[in-house]
This record gives sequence, C-alpha cells and structure tokens, in this order.
Amino acid sequence: MGVINTTPDSFSDGGRFDSTETAFRHAQRLIEDGVDILDVGGESTRPGSRKVDVNEELGRTIPLIKAIREVSDIPISIDTSKPEVMRQAVEAGATMINSIWALRQDNELETAAELGVSVCLMHMQGTPETMQKNPSYTDVVAEVMEFLQQRIDAAIDAGIDRTSIIIDPGFGFGKTLQHNLLLLKSLGKFKSLGVALLVGMSRKAMIGKILDKPVDARLYGSVSTAVIAAMSGADIVRVHDVAESVDAVAIVNAMKQAKSE
Repeated sequence: MGVINTTPDSFSDGGRFDSTETAFRHAQRLIEDGVDILDVGGESTRPGSRKVDVNEELGRTIPLIKAIREVSDIPISIDTSKPEVMRQAVEAGATMINSIWALRQDNELETAAELGVSVCLMHMQGTPETMQKNPSYTDVVAEVMEFLQQRIDAAIDAGIDRTSIIIDPGFGFGKTLQHNLLLLKSLGKFKSLGVALLVGMSRKAMIGKILDKPVDARLYGSVSTAVIAAMSGADIVRVHDVAESVDAVAIVNAMKQAKSE
C-alpha cells in the first residue's frame, strides 16, 4: 500500500502532493514502482494535527481518486473518518475505507456497512491531538488485540463481511517507542484474530528515535520494518518508499514459498 498524502501538514511529505496534479503524478510513479493499493488521505493524522472540514477534505481527495480511476483499476483506499468523504470516495472509485478511528466516529460504521467495501480498523489511544502526550498500557499487546477484536465484532454485527475486514495495530498512534517495539515483536499474535493484517511504520518517529535520523533519512529503517512485518504475517504494508519495499517484500515472499525438493 503506497501512501498519497494530499495535505500541507503530513509528518513525512506534507505539501509535496497538495495539488491534484502533483498527487496524480505521484500516484502514477507508485503504480510504475509496483504498488498494489493506493491510500489517499486528505487530512493529516500526525501527532498534534488539526482537523479539516469536510469540503476541504473532499476537494483534496475526490478529484485525485477520479483522475487515478480514469487511467487505472488499481485498488484505492480512502483514509478518512468522515461519512460524506467515504460516500463520495467510493462513488469516485475507492474500494477500501481506512479508518484510524476503527469506525467509531458518528455514522462511520453504518456508512461503511452500507457502502459494502473493505474496511481497515486501526487502534489508537486518545486522539491525534493528544495521543502522544502520555500513552499508557498495562499490557499493550493484549489491550490492542482486545480493542481490535471488539471492533471486528462491531463491524460484523453492522453487516460487514469478515473477509472485508482488515486490522491495523496503529504503530505510533498513542504508543511510546517501547509500546511500538513490543507490538512489532508480537505481530504474529494478531493473525489469531482471523482477518487480514495491515502494518504501517514507514518513516515514523519510532524509526527516527532508534536511528536518530530525520524523516527524510529513514528509508533503510522503514524497509527493515516492512520486512519484519511481512515475515511476521502482515498481509499489507503501508509505505512511502514503494519501489524499495516491493523488492524487499518480494524476497520475503520468495523465502516463504520455498519448498524442499
């Protein structure tokens, strides 16, 4: 899954793709690099990010989805928590809803169920404005798994098919470095929840803290986390550096498929 942030304030590439034209060119590059899914987002969810109104978010995302759909049938995910954005995005050609709130906002769950597309349910402690102020857990792995199980159950109860559900432990969303590392170490446990697993660590602060490097110098750290995630059973890795990650995950997949003669 390749990231396309059409925002001026995203932590990694804010402002680089904040016009439909530049975002569309970036989408084309990611497709050429071998991406399987494009994740389009019009509202930054970095720590301390500001909320955007629905019209602004629509303006940032819908023209881009339409432009991509004119040239490609690649799966497109809309990263949003607003029902109206979900509706218009799916109408424009999006095939997945990526919800950092795990469909807990007003009418999110009902709208997603009605639209009938795949959904990604992410764990977050707190809100984007407050989540990194003092995250605390007794057992981070058990608590995140319990939350995701509850949201899977809620989605199924709302009429969403289990095969359309994806979960995301939410690296960096209300977690310290230690919390993130414990989740990464125990990633395989999340497969017991019986749905697809998405992991997104690309360029995040956890990598910066380990390597002591700024966002634009976290390529190798990001690729290494994608490899660990893929080896631990992740079905989808959400990345900024698609070409490098595609090669790295191809090696993991080849190893997994190797059979003795």
